[in-house]
Amino acid sequence: MSETRIREEICRLGRSLFERGLTPGSSGNISVKLDDGGWLVTPTNASLGSLDPARMSRLGPDGRLVSGDAPTKEVPLHTALYQTRGAARAVVHLHSTHSVALSMLPEIDPRAALPPMTPYYLMKCGQTALLPYYRPGDPAVADAIKGLAGKYSSVLLANHGPVVSGDTLEAAVFAMEELEETAKLYLLLRGLNPRYLSPAQVEDLTKTFGLTLPEHGHS
Repeated sequence: MSETRIREEICRLGRSLFERGLTPGSSGNISVKLDDGGWLVTPTNASLGSLDPARMSRLGPDGRLVSGDAPTKEVPLHTALYQTRGAARAVVHLHSTHSVALSMLPEIDPRAALPPMTPYYLMKCGQTALLPYYRPGDPAVADAIKGLAGKYSSVLLANHGPVVSGDTLEAAVFAMEELEETAKLYLLLRGLNPRYLSPAQVEDLTKTFGLTLPEHGHS
């Protein structure tokens, strides 16, 4: 896909996420890795609902701004995911309501923030790690991401929001949407003793679809 087309896709998918209320105001950011090792990322203080393809921040392989507006302050977060997730070609970070709410609950396991509720959650997101709170843009979040050793493609930042990587921008967006809907399901069912997928059902999904999940998970 050409760089021009990638710019247009970031704008199209960003607008879709914004218009459906998945990230309000100027929150959230998207990046896509390019063939030359550089990447495109949404600018700082930009609403995903009104992005301009020509003003997208173009970073070189060293992470420095080459052209366009100043990039999002969350560049360290994106950089850490690209460095640890070798197959990652896109990263999406939102402030979606249900995922943020999930990240604030006291019972959440940092190694598996959500139980195996649906097959598509496992197929799209794998398992989701929960990281402690860091202020937005804090470079320390990059070290926390690196500490996950590339085992997770979906991560919750406590009191902040989800971040998801994918092998394409569309895949990252789809996984983000699945994470948000699963968080919503969890909140709807919290305290009702719902029936999750059994270990045997999870194993069947893992074998059938070639999933790679961290060793720890809900029993």
